[in-house]
Amino acid sequence: MKRLFYFVLLFLAFQVAARAQSKNEKEVTAAVQVLSKAMLDGNRAQLEASASDNLTYGHSSGKMEDKAAFVESLASGKSDFVTLDLTEQTVKVVGSTALVRHKLNARTNDNGVAGTTSLGVLQVWQKEKGTWKLIARQAFKLAAPTP
Repeated sequence: MKRLFYFVLLFLAFQVAARAQSKNEKEVTAAVQVLSKAMLDGNRAQLEASASDNLTYGHSSGKMEDKAAFVESLASGKSDFVTLDLTEQTVKVVGSTALVRHKLNARTNDNGVAGTTSLGVLQVWQKEKGTWKLIARQAFKLAAPTP
């Protein structure tokens, strides 16, 4: 009887942990969507709200930006996403840190020059005062998708 009790208790503990993980994963997924929309719209307030003050943002070219440069580039239109499509996204939450990987395909209009990009991206999110914030991002170039 004791074994059955402990087994049920252990099973319930795993169920609670699984639900908590799912809740965090959903929150991170939503935060990624909010950030993506802010990047597409150049929404300064939402870009600032989504990014940690300690943000380190790595581009596929090797260029690195802090939060201020990241926000300014998108809000000013210097970097302009015309379309932004994220695919093959995975989210792994470990405590108050989340690792997000996805492929990013976009049409851009940077400094008035139209272009396309196909990237692999790793984002690191951290829960700060109950809110998920982007603390690090690194992109790398992928082969252009075939039509």
